[in-house]
Amino acid sequence: MYTIICVNNGSSKDPFLTKVSDFAVLFGKELDAEVLSMSVDLFIVRAMITKASLVFRGSIDITESQMASLKNFHVRLMSIVLDVDVDPATTPWDPAKAYLFVPVVGDKFVDPIKEVDWDLVDNIITTNAWSNPLQRARPDVFLGTNERTLGGDRREYGFGKLRHGLAFGHKPHPTYGIRGAVAPFDVVKATGVVPSRDTIEVQGDWTKGNLIMADGVARAEDLVGRIITAAHSGKRFYVDTICYDMSAETSFPRKEGYLGPVEYSSYADYYKLKYGVELSCKQQALIRGRGVSYCKNLLSPRFEHSEGESEEALDKTYYVFLPPELCFVHPLPGSLVRGAQRLPSIMRRVESMLLAIQLKHIIQFPVPASKILEALTAASCQETFCYERAELLGDAYLKWVVSRFLFLKYPQKHEGQLTRMRQQMVSNMVLYQYALNKGLQSYIQADRFAPSRWAAPGVLPVFDEDTKDGDTSLFDQEHATADVLPVKVHGDGFEDEDMEDGEIESDSSSYRVLSSKTLADVVEALIGVYYVEGGKHAANHLMKWIGIQVESDPDEMDSIVKPSNVPESILRSVNFEALEGALKIEFKNRALLVEAITHASRPSSGVSCYQRLEFVGDAVLDHLITRHLFFTYTNLPPGRLTDLRAAAVNNENFARVAVKHLLHVHLRHGSSALEKQIRDFVKEVQDELLKPGFNSFGLGDCKAPKVLGDIVESIAGAIFLDSGRDTAVVWRVFQPLLHPMVTPETLPMHPVRELQERCQQQAEGLEYKASRSGNLATVEVFIDGVQVGVAQNPQKKMAQKLAARNALAVLKEKETAEAKENCEENGKKKKNGNQTFTRQTLNDICLRRNWPMPFYRCVNEGGPAHAKRFTFAVKVNTTDRGWTDECIGEPMPSVKKAKDSAAVLLLELLNKWYS
Repeated sequence: MYTIICVNNGSSKDPFLTKVSDFAVLFGKELDAEVLSMSVDLFIVRAMITKASLVFRGSIDITESQMASLKNFHVRLMSIVLDVDVDPATTPWDPAKAYLFVPVVGDKFVDPIKEVDWDLVDNIITTNAWSNPLQRARPDVFLGTNERTLGGDRREYGFGKLRHGLAFGHKPHPTYGIRGAVAPFDVVKATGVVPSRDTIEVQGDWTKGNLIMADGVARAEDLVGRIITAAHSGKRFYVDTICYDMSAETSFPRKEGYLGPVEYSSYADYYKLKYGVELSCKQQALIRGRGVSYCKNLLSPRFEHSEGESEEALDKTYYVFLPPELCFVHPLPGSLVRGAQRLPSIMRRVESMLLAIQLKHIIQFPVPASKILEALTAASCQETFCYERAELLGDAYLKWVVSRFLFLKYPQKHEGQLTRMRQQMVSNMVLYQYALNKGLQSYIQADRFAPSRWAAPGVLPVFDEDTKDGDTSLFDQEHATADVLPVKVHGDGFEDEDMEDGEIESDSSSYRVLSSKTLADVVEALIGVYYVEGGKHAANHLMKWIGIQVESDPDEMDSIVKPSNVPESILRSVNFEALEGALKIEFKNRALLVEAITHASRPSSGVSCYQRLEFVGDAVLDHLITRHLFFTYTNLPPGRLTDLRAAAVNNENFARVAVKHLLHVHLRHGSSALEKQIRDFVKEVQDELLKPGFNSFGLGDCKAPKVLGDIVESIAGAIFLDSGRDTAVVWRVFQPLLHPMVTPETLPMHPVRELQERCQQQAEGLEYKASRSGNLATVEVFIDGVQVGVAQNPQKKMAQKLAARNALAVLKEKETAEAKENCEENGKKKKNGNQTFTRQTLNDICLRRNWPMPFYRCVNEGGPAHAKRFTFAVKVNTTDRGWTDECIGEPMPSVKKAKDSAAVLLLELLNKWYS
């Protein structure tokens, strides 16, 4: 028996949600120690994280009758939590693959079986309340429309929602009829929901601390915290309090913003007119309830993206007021259900960890299973970890190992051939096939956890067109086979662009979708995880297991790099003292250094060009820089880490390193055109270096000649070979050369990306128009149809970058001028007693008067893509005069300006009202 321990970190403004019952899980076999060392973060309420873990309490022996009782309890509980109507007597069970959730008391005993709350189990399984269909899980009844309520995870049924389904030939449910509309008869009374007058007189007086419910009399004080089921809607509510100052004769509240005549004079009038129910106990107190939420995915941070909303709005709880005589007392306590709603998320993580442990045993190398699970979890799961960081490191290491192997194994192959051979070994399609061969698709977690598709033992999910099979329990699958989860993999060439990882196909009830790239990424992530946890030996072991054959470790290969016979005249022409001084290393085999600085345009007998060295040097630098960034910025999100790597590992940045350390002066080439390109680029870089603290990291205004970046990589390759293939020596030389290395604080944003993000935030239309005349490419930038930037350059990409930079400069200058003008204008108007009105002014008025925020809607959106025009309308609900008239603004080129135009008109209207 394993007790589930939950510890809250932080505090919640709503303690109700943290008052839950405790549970234990009964397994048929003992769990792996790594499962017990795992802590699961649950995101239940804002500003608080609940950490859940399993603690082994010991083995227990139970009788057959006790087992039957626990199974009955388990099914009753999980059928309500997962909203699946299951009969405990007929549900299928497989003891070899099942576990049970059991309630436990707070005390600890030597014998763990005494910790089970047997009294609660007996009360729940023996109650007659389960004979009422409303108290069981809600059945799947025809909705009549394509509407999906509450995300498709809940089905709400009640006696008062019978619409016109019968007219369309749909078979009615035996209890509820067709879901939908007003019944042609008094359904509530016809089914005996409302107690009769005789029953009321016999059962007692509600003024003596009792409440007459739909299923009997209950003490008011015992109801608080319980769950009630509303007979007229089928919805369930937690009882928050009993409102003795309210009754069915209390005035019924008006809807917010409704200005018409009063619809209902009282709560009793509401139920009579809307549901045809004549309440019998109009004077007894009302129950204030809060809705029982559907079972949520608690593994995803759900409270991080709430910008623009106040703390009060985010923490607001919505209540309903219900006549007790229309409510059934549910057999499950509220705290029990709230605690049980955590169980699917906890078990999802336990099952995922068991899969990772299984894969670990197959690979046979001691790496923490928690790290393997990280490598198997895609970002699409939206959990607190994913494989993207490890995938970045694994990608660089894989490229490096394969490049090194090919370079040493095929000394006669040139750089182009080696690149093609490397592509054939490490392309995404090749890695994808390796993953399929090893059955990795069965272990990957690529879909966001949905409790509605999760199967608990004895409680299988009910699938329809919206909730197909996409996530099954590990304990309902065969452990020993590779097909732990049914998966359909879409390879390149036939992948549906509209489908995302983990999405369920509409025409299949037995597959979930994984892209070929996801499988390839997982292979790289596993390589990265094994490299981090066990170094190169662990990573090489994983690569060998997956099928990437690099024969033996190149460090152990007999192949050696033989010194080239470089003519003495060439050796004398190279200033080794200056070059080695810049590198701060003395070469043992200077022929390698000569080869590293020799361009293909400089034919020399006995000296090869640098291309082969560039091939291996590019890979070693990529690996070393990626490793440095990975271990230096351990908490950096994957996206930012990728941006850092892109800024540090690129030809433009390496070219600037070459110029900064005067490596370019040693380049041996024979091209006058290349010489001119180098001179122009050197001048720009020298101008950059004169600016204190400035480093473009490759985002400068001049395109670097590729040869300059190439010689940096070829020199790295030469150092690697000269040092006896020691990457530590390469990093010791290049770390100071690359200084200052890009950091999250100094990371520049590409102008094209910066402009795009700015326009997205401002809801402005962005368009580029490119043309070419002769050798010059011209790129124009249009925002909302207005040209704001233009640039010319021989390279189209450079022209686009320069045009975006010019546009950003124009926009920033315009914003500064407008801000200055507005300040001056506001200052003049304030002196004259006037004020410039804006949307913020309207918001401030609403806050001061305690009005709801203004309601904006888009009236029209038209025009071509490069010249969009938006028209917005706005109104506000005043507390004393109701909703204002809707004010429609002028067509504007942006959403923000359109809202401003409408706000000005509404402010003028309010000024007339309250002046």
